[in-house]
Amino acid sequence: MDSSVLIMNPDRSFLIFAVVFSTLVYTFELYLQIRQHSHFSIQKRKKSIESIVTDEEFQKMQNYSRDKSRFAFFKNAFDHIQTVSVWLLFILPFLWKFSGNRLRSFGYDEDSEIIQSLVFVLILSIPLQFIQIPFDLYFTFIIEEKHGFNKQSLKLFFTDQIKGLFISSIIGLPVLAILLFIIKRFGEMFPIYVWGFLFVFKIVMVTIYPIFIQPCFNKTEQLPIGTLRTKIEDLAGKLEFPLSKLYSVDGSRRSAHSNAYIYGFFKNKRIVLFDTLIEQCTEEQIVAVLGHELGHWKLNHVLKMLFFSEVQTIVMFSLFQKVMYTRELYQSFGFDEEMPVLIGLVLFSIMYSPITHVISFIINWYSRRNEFAADDFSKSLGYAKVLKEALIVMQKKNLGNIVPDSWYSTYHYSHPPIVERLSALSKTKSE
Repeated sequence: MDSSVLIMNPDRSFLIFAVVFSTLVYTFELYLQIRQHSHFSIQKRKKSIESIVTDEEFQKMQNYSRDKSRFAFFKNAFDHIQTVSVWLLFILPFLWKFSGNRLRSFGYDEDSEIIQSLVFVLILSIPLQFIQIPFDLYFTFIIEEKHGFNKQSLKLFFTDQIKGLFISSIIGLPVLAILLFIIKRFGEMFPIYVWGFLFVFKIVMVTIYPIFIQPCFNKTEQLPIGTLRTKIEDLAGKLEFPLSKLYSVDGSRRSAHSNAYIYGFFKNKRIVLFDTLIEQCTEEQIVAVLGHELGHWKLNHVLKMLFFSEVQTIVMFSLFQKVMYTRELYQSFGFDEEMPVLIGLVLFSIMYSPITHVISFIINWYSRRNEFAADDFSKSLGYAKVLKEALIVMQKKNLGNIVPDSWYSTYHYSHPPIVERLSALSKTKSE
């Protein structure tokens, strides 16, 4: 068949599939959201939570969850319409041509694909980020403010936005340029080289994040010498956890939500406690929570997830290598002549989304399984009662959803609902 006929009458099968699948996913998730939202109209506590929260606490949780759910209806609808509109209005080919024309007006030739790709990303991503700002403002200064969680000012909000854009640009653009260079340079072998590069990049980012990036947003200090520090160090020593640093971070500068996490590779592990967690929980409760977090490390959950992620990366790029020059894919989305690598990645990620959703569901299921195992590990250390108390305290302080819909939580949640966790912690080994 004459190629000119294909250009004049391109097959839109890939585009139609993307729009239909995206709409089906949105519709299904909307149904789950409606099921979830109906739970927030419940006024009377179920027997399973009567011992956990008072009527007043339950109503506060319900009000917060209901407000977030209403917001999610509008936000998800907007995001879906925006995504589909970008595809159907052929915004991507328009911006690609526009970025190429701008470069040529500055003297760049038509072979500057990597530079054009970086310009394209900036032209596309910056407006999309600005479009999201009103939603972020509403969520932060209306919903979070209403329920007592927001602690940041407008100045700090916009400062964070600018810092985030700057940091993502100075890190993301060079990484993208190297990624595109590897794909173009190493031919059929590029999936291996891409995987190696991204793996090294992850290690580098974990190393430099606490030193260079986190201080741009939060003040991090070593946890002061005292009983809490001693208890944590004793627990780490008991489990032979290679603790190198123990930090507290001023999360309260932005939000009243609490958190704690562990990061680092090999013999350089660090524990970070949000100051809000230190304020909300007793020292024993904090240690019990860290018993749970250290359970993830002891049971190799992080390594297993890392392995799964690395396998997924190399499989995805191997599949991309097979289809990256499928002309019909490009033509379907309005790219009638050029087949740039970056655009190929974007279009492939769209077509790969059915697999992505399946993988996301599996990861959430596996994550919930790991959470139960980590709870059980903390329980084996003798913290069952205190961990239950800590979970209840954090649930109350964070106004967590205490009556989730079973379908919604199965599909979306990476952590089991608190009632299930408390029930599991209450069981004896014989059960």
